Amino acid sequence: MGTFERYLSVWVGLAMALGVGAGLLQPGLFQIIGDLQVGGINLVIAVLIWLMIYPMMVQVEFTEVRNCFVKPKGLIVTLAMNWLVKPFTMAALAVLFMRHIFAPFIPADLADQYIAGMILLGVAPCTAMVFVWSYLTKGNASYTVAQVATNDLIMIFAFAPIAAFLLDVSNIIVPWDVLLVSTALFVALPLGAGWLTRLGLKDKEHLSSFSAGMKPFSIAGLVGTVFLLFGLQADNIISSPADIVLIAIPLLIQTVLIFFVAYFWMRKWRQPHNVAAPGAMIGASNFFELAVAVAISLFGVTSGAALATIVGVLVEVPVMLVLVSYANRTRGQFSKDDQVPASTAHSKT
Repeated sequence: MGTFERYLSVWVGLAMALGVGAGLLQPGLFQIIGDLQVGGINLVIAVLIWLMIYPMMVQVEFTEVRNCFVKPKGLIVTLAMNWLVKPFTMAALAVLFMRHIFAPFIPADLADQYIAGMILLGVAPCTAMVFVWSYLTKGNASYTVAQVATNDLIMIFAFAPIAAFLLDVSNIIVPWDVLLVSTALFVALPLGAGWLTRLGLKDKEHLSSFSAGMKPFSIAGLVGTVFLLFGLQADNIISSPADIVLIAIPLLIQTVLIFFVAYFWMRKWRQPHNVAAPGAMIGASNFFELAVAVAISLFGVTSGAALATIVGVLVEVPVMLVLVSYANRTRGQFSKDDQVPASTAHSKT
């Protein structure tokens, strides 16, 4: 890692603090930014997410994508964790902590809203930030895209019924336009842009140089997204500091639990590290853009559910950076047999 990446947790922490400060000092400005939406997607956040994932998409060698279907064990682990384990462990942890362990500290109606927000996080596996985590762990770019794309396809059909079941309602209102536009904006379009870029940079040396030059933009997109989200929710964060800590505890447990179960399952199945690390990250992290949008749509911008999804970002980013560091330190524990080829750009990193 470069110097900037090595201290990424510092920049993320500063972005959180500065975001809250800016949101309190300039609420009108952040209100204007928050209102810049099309189809339920905030345009400024969309630009920042593009900065995050476009450099990763440029590295995708499409001829390698078929490897995830030729050697599907990594994909099987990711899908099983995301759809058969993660939503239910998140719901169980949310209920355990909010309705039982923390019951003396949180009113019942507010606890239910926090549970709803955490469930929405648990039902939405990561789409955008996982490309950053994959990049930082030298993950296989093509396999990561295939894992994310498959999850997004399943999410279109599974998000609503699983969320409805776990929220114990019969007709949950899911903003399908937000889900479909998010999938197009954060996966399909940047993937196409990356493919066109590779066509224009056929020389491997130029491609490697271009990818290296784009790397700071990816990190800037991550830091900028965190800054903006915390600025938009500054009032909620300041008004409920104790609740934020209480919400963070089950979210932290969930993140670490899902990562380690998936990571060691990958190792048990002798998956290469460049598949295992990003595969575990997809389940451990969340598609918080979607969770935030749905929580606001269902419960309102000042609701406990919306606050819980924002706390998800607060927990996820620093914890995932720690897990990235752990994954990089344990690279040698994974088998080098039957490796899924990494992209050309990563092999030069």
